[in-house]
Amino acid sequence: MKISFEFFPPRTDEGKQTLRQVRQVLGTTQPEYFSLTFGAGGTTQNVTLETALDIQKNDHIAVAPHLSCIGSSASKIKNLLNQYQSAGINHIVVLRGDIPSGMRDIGDFHYANELVAFIKSEYGNHFYIEVAAYPEMHPQSKNIQTDLAYFANKIKSGANAAITQYFYNADAYFRFKDEVEKLGIDVPITPGIMPITNYAQLFRFSNLCGAEIPKWILSRLIFYQNDLDSLRAFGTEVVSNLCQTLKTQGVDSFHFYSMNRADPCLQIINNLE
Repeated sequence: MKISFEFFPPRTDEGKQTLRQVRQVLGTTQPEYFSLTFGAGGTTQNVTLETALDIQKNDHIAVAPHLSCIGSSASKIKNLLNQYQSAGINHIVVLRGDIPSGMRDIGDFHYANELVAFIKSEYGNHFYIEVAAYPEMHPQSKNIQTDLAYFANKIKSGANAAITQYFYNADAYFRFKDEVEKLGIDVPITPGIMPITNYAQLFRFSNLCGAEIPKWILSRLIFYQNDLDSLRAFGTEVVSNLCQTLKTQGVDSFHFYSMNRADPCLQIINNLE
């Protein structure tokens, strides 16, 4: 079973120390890599680079920094990629990125497939490129057909693999895989796994990204929202069962959205093993 974890780059010294401890704990699971988010409009670009280099130097675990195209120029993207290349980093996650409120100039690239094509033209096969997949449809897509076409464009532009938005319905993942295969797309699509630890946070994230929380799960999260121990125990059971269902049907790779916390991910992984 292959495992990877996503972190967000901290800005404070306390946050950096906490993340180092989390990385050390999660490193014991022998992950394939750690990924690092980029921030809307590239707002955490420097911190992402700094954290990626820290992981590369101290953790001895491959790192896959995110790279979003919104709000950036081709020259800035190339400068950042040159630094990653010089550091021996060859795995990146390419995203369009959210458009910050009030932004007028969204940069040289409007969609992720354009950035993928640029990277392939400039660096050949140096970078292993992963992109985002949305089993339940991107919230800004007009319909499922256009959403699938956008995903196919990213792969046809040169992306090697994909990581999904989190979901709690295994059928959505398998249906998505079936549909893209019909479009001639045959690349690894790793399910993104979000542990459930906080009702308000999960509800907010899900509204923003279009991830559905099934009604039976939502009703229990609302019931447990002021009883964190019960909520987290329920959340661990739900997500563990989801991963077991995926594993039983042949999935052997999981990407955990850690939120810079170790224990929720470890509990699920231990249940799987």
